[in-house]
Amino acid sequence: MRQTIAQKISRSEFLDVRGLRYHVRHWGDPQAPKIFMMHGWMDMSASFQFMVDALQAEWHVIAPDWRGFGLTERAPAQSYWFPDYLADLDAILDHYAGEEAINLLGHSMGGNVVSLYAGVRPQRIKRLVNLEGIGLPTAKPEQAPGRFTQWLDEMKNRPVLRGYETLEEVAARLQKNNARLSDERAGFLAQHWAQQDESGLWQILGDPAHKQVSPILYRVDEMMACWSRITAPVLWIEAIDSDIWRFFGPASLKREEIDRRIACIPKTQVEMIADAGHMLHHDQPERLAQLIEAFLQQPA
Repeated sequence: MRQTIAQKISRSEFLDVRGLRYHVRHWGDPQAPKIFMMHGWMDMSASFQFMVDALQAEWHVIAPDWRGFGLTERAPAQSYWFPDYLADLDAILDHYAGEEAINLLGHSMGGNVVSLYAGVRPQRIKRLVNLEGIGLPTAKPEQAPGRFTQWLDEMKNRPVLRGYETLEEVAARLQKNNARLSDERAGFLAQHWAQQDESGLWQILGDPAHKQVSPILYRVDEMMACWSRITAPVLWIEAIDSDIWRFFGPASLKREEIDRRIACIPKTQVEMIADAGHMLHHDQPERLAQLIEAFLQQPA
């Protein structure tokens, strides 16, 4: 059966966020209850379209493109830091919600950012949804010299992203990442994921600097200290067929480490979605929307 794409039409807004021209996508009635949705690495706000289409209640969905992704301006610095994502999110919530406690959702990198934020500003969060935002592999102090060396070397040899001759090639690239993605959905995402340059090539809307290694080691204990301060109910959703766990090393350690991290969050509901990979909002948007709405509509 042919899928209907973009049943709910989004509208774009641009605003100044800490000196950058930020693109923010909106769906739904501005007077309806708000859901803020934050996308993952090398992704963009339109990625949530299929899940938004599947929502049954009336919501005002607010989904920014992170700095250096989508239609949001690229940062003038040569590297991207997680503290900047936190500060951008803080400014965006101030603009749209004031002191209101909000529903906040994040996928992958966005899930990591919103979970950190929920521990840093617990009073700002009404309910939190984390889609596969598990953090990064634990780093050890002895990795620091090599990491700094790698970062310095990459600064001299900056990463680049290749261009594509046609939008169909962009869609095929998306399907290479996710074999479950239908032609229709890949075509829709491609037109938001890339933009044609003056030479006629389609360029991915992501700053290549995002591909550079961070010189700062990932300190999982600090992350868990933030997660432990979350006071809002949390819906934690994983895809059964996700491949994101491959970064965690030996198979015997994967589930143990993930569960250890989840356990530090005080009030967590864990759900697993079958027949879905890491991009679960593309693979099973209807099931995902059902879980999210049931969670958000629970009595306080």
